[in-house]
Amino acid sequence: MDVNCEGCAGCCIDWRPIADVPPSAEHGSDRPPIDDTYNLAPLRSGEARSLVDAGYGDAMTPRLFEAGPDDDSVRVDGVALAAIGNRPVFYLGLRKPTKAVAPFDGERRWLPACCFLDPETLQCRIHDSELYPNTCRVYPGYNLQLERETECERVETSIGGPKRLLDSTPPADADPTFSAAIGTTVFAYPDPDELSGIVSRLAAAELTDDDRTRFVGVACGSSPGTIEINEAAADRYRELAAAADSWVGRSIQTWDDRADTSGSAATIEEPGAIETADGAPETPGWDAVRAPDDGSGSP
Repeated sequence: MDVNCEGCAGCCIDWRPIADVPPSAEHGSDRPPIDDTYNLAPLRSGEARSLVDAGYGDAMTPRLFEAGPDDDSVRVDGVALAAIGNRPVFYLGLRKPTKAVAPFDGERRWLPACCFLDPETLQCRIHDSELYPNTCRVYPGYNLQLERETECERVETSIGGPKRLLDSTPPADADPTFSAAIGTTVFAYPDPDELSGIVSRLAAAELTDDDRTRFVGVACGSSPGTIEINEAAADRYRELAAAADSWVGRSIQTWDDRADTSGSAATIEEPGAIETADGAPETPGWDAVRAPDDGSGSP
């Protein structure tokens, strides 16, 4: 699999507002989520633990789903949530604050973008680290294996420009079953009563830090193949996540403030520096990864 990511980040940015024909949401599930985050890539439980251990407990957010007609369900805040028994199912993804970004060589706009995406280079700040999620590493491998449209192809169709999907052979280890594995990427919240009020806030994009850490703890306390939770591990990781004060959390607050007060995103110069000022690692730039023979970037 070979893709040209330079100037794109279509899988990391919610670019629907700038598309002539906005793509439908690619939520990674047949069930509709109760939030509207675009391309929220699921994290494995081990990846969530690694992020918390690295101080990034404030980088994750949950996704809950509306129940289908044949699903178990539990009703919270007036919403019938997909469940296993009476336990609402969810997964974790990386937060997508609104940033000043200029994808597809266009003008800088306010668009939701992955918290780890450098808004200037459009490169991932953890791409070469052990924290880089497997879902991101093999993307769009899952889509190719399932013969579904990739985000690269959506950009090509809606935006035009250079070819993005250069090779349609998925990685050998792109196993789409991991995206629905109980205890690995799909988790079951043990007490639906605790979610009263949280479900409404999730639907309204108004989650609190405490709301998010509840789900982080449950995911980190989960084990593959079971809905049971290691309560001691869940409590410990919830506490660690609640204590997180990473550059991600700080920059999200900075971006929220800038988006509220700065007017047009076009006025934001050197947006990457907004995050590095909060402690974000630098990205290498595209000259460092560009293939010398054809000029395309293949991170």
